[in-house]
Amino acid sequence: MGSAFAHAYLDPLPTNCCAAWFCPASREPGYNLAIFFYGCNFNCLFCQNWTHKLIPAAPVLTEDDLFRLASAEDVRCICFFGGSPEPQFPFALRVARRISRAYGTSKHICWEWNGAGNPRLVDLATRLSMDTGGTVKFDLKAFHPALHRALCGTGNERTLENFGRVAESTRGTDTLTATTLLVPYYLDAREVDAVAGFIASHDEDIPYSLLVFHPDYLLTDLPVTPRRQVEECGAAARKHLGRVHIGNLGLLARENSR
Repeated sequence: MGSAFAHAYLDPLPTNCCAAWFCPASREPGYNLAIFFYGCNFNCLFCQNWTHKLIPAAPVLTEDDLFRLASAEDVRCICFFGGSPEPQFPFALRVARRISRAYGTSKHICWEWNGAGNPRLVDLATRLSMDTGGTVKFDLKAFHPALHRALCGTGNERTLENFGRVAESTRGTDTLTATTLLVPYYLDAREVDAVAGFIASHDEDIPYSLLVFHPDYLLTDLPVTPRRQVEECGAAARKHLGRVHIGNLGLLARENSR
């Protein structure tokens, strides 16, 4: 039986999931089982979940541990995130497949990732989400390769390739969604315009969330995303896509109250 560096916790629905604004499962009574994997195949300067890097102190969970937690009657959604699931993808897939076989559409399997995993495994994970009524969220951190490499330490070619393939395989469903974190001075309206245009080239109906940034990890010298940047980026995204959402707006409210 396999094990992974991960911890899990319950969030009452509706949760703060990035898909909650459009996903019907978020309005079901019960809980989301959030499975947080340590480690990531990116090294983002702005990481909002940087504790995934504390691998020496990470707890260890087995497949049985997670299946038992997911089996609770009031668990409706199971979200694999982190960090990102990709470094421990085979383990995560085994758990997800076991849950899917046991519970079908009564428990929704979701993924939140940077999307740069092995394409074959990405396809298998996507199929599990489609079969159970879950979602697949790509974090599209930037569109232009040089900017992506500067912020994340690696290119985005595989992320974009995987996104395009998942967009084709999930067309006509609400399985696929995307987010972009509005890092001040980096992810401006021009960059968001490029990301949104890329998404629209596959399907203009894919839900897209722009997330307000808060200073963390190695970019603590930056402010919360300025309101003007949020508004300009929102307008740029809406030129291409029919469903655009602004997330983490509470950060703007707190910043304005100071």
